[in-house]
Amino acid sequence: MSLLMSARKGIVTPEMEQVADQEGVSAEIIGQGVAEGKIVILRNLQRPNVVPVGIGNGLRTKVSASVGLYGNQADIGVEVKKIKAAVEAGTDAIMELSVSGDIDAMRREALATTSTPVGTLPLYQAMAEASVKYGSSTEMKVEELFEVIERQAADGVDFLALHCGTTMSVVERARKDGRIDPLVSYGGSHLIGWMLHNQRENPLYEHYDRVLEIARKYDVTVSLADGMRPGCLADSLDGPQVEELVILGELVRRAREAGVQIMVKGPGHVPLNQLKATITLQKSLCKGAPYFVFGPVVTDIAAGYDHISAAIGGAISAWAGAEFLCYVTPAEHLGLPDINQVREGVIAARIAAHAADLARGLPGAENWDLEISRARKNMDWKKQIALAVDPARAGQVRKERSDDFESECTMCGKYCAMEVVSQYLGAAKHNC
Repeated sequence: MSLLMSARKGIVTPEMEQVADQEGVSAEIIGQGVAEGKIVILRNLQRPNVVPVGIGNGLRTKVSASVGLYGNQADIGVEVKKIKAAVEAGTDAIMELSVSGDIDAMRREALATTSTPVGTLPLYQAMAEASVKYGSSTEMKVEELFEVIERQAADGVDFLALHCGTTMSVVERARKDGRIDPLVSYGGSHLIGWMLHNQRENPLYEHYDRVLEIARKYDVTVSLADGMRPGCLADSLDGPQVEELVILGELVRRAREAGVQIMVKGPGHVPLNQLKATITLQKSLCKGAPYFVFGPVVTDIAAGYDHISAAIGGAISAWAGAEFLCYVTPAEHLGLPDINQVREGVIAARIAAHAADLARGLPGAENWDLEISRARKNMDWKKQIALAVDPARAGQVRKERSDDFESECTMCGKYCAMEVVSQYLGAAKHNC
């Protein structure tokens, strides 16, 4: 019996209890959220080492980091190091998105390396294998695609990203609407290429019931990816994006009826003034399904700094109702991220997530900030650093300015304004 089916019967499972402990709420609240489809719990029945993670309404905003083999020089060992760096930086999940090399070995190594939930995009592997076998990904057979989906689910993948809503009608609307940047989704563009070459409907849409059968068999969460996500601000909330979102809403309903947990993956480039409307539209059309957003980046000019643009967009999106942030690194739009950039991307996304949790008034979110504020008032440098979102970075910056972690502020020295005011107000440091 799937988690969703159990929740509907009022059964509290060990996974619900684990998530409840992580979130500081009752297992009954988690179970109710799962039953309604407003919370998903990422975990695969086949994976004994996973620590389940809850995503959805009323829970802490989560962060995902992407890794994977790409190109002839790709190395599994390097990608494993990226996974470890992302986990150390605090990511809640990993997406293994390999498009070349030994994809099976990379996925299995990812699953063995971390206990965090791992997601994949099966179309990548199916297309890669077709390219090797037939000389072109457009020659991929439908049966081969579904064999890869089941292979990955059987390996223990906890959530599967699938472009089930990218239909021929959506593609035709995109052609008529004349987008600035027609397609930025790697999977979406390859899938559409296959559809146009073969003059066939999207097999993930056409055989959606089969997708749900596999997902239910392994109790894998389906993440509906949007092939028409806007790749520039000018294309945000255009016809193709909205039409696909309408279709995704219908697919959410069908998944829930089949007892399959489901969430929706969202847009990439969205101007600030459209973020709330975008989240509201998704929540309405998809009946409260958790929203997994890529960034979003809020300006097209931030090459080299897109992790900052994405942190701005992620914070506002999560405040407006999104629950899962896919990180963006400084290398976005320019190339593949190195280990340090992976780390930067995770930290930026975590800051955005926490800022949103504060704005949402999530119970307990403010305690972290309150604690570090008290340490700052007391000039307790060691505690400040320990409580920082990135203690290693905070410690490095402090050490560059002072080797003495017990000394006064390096900005003011003995003329510390906080110390002077504290003395005047009669507030001893240790009483703050």
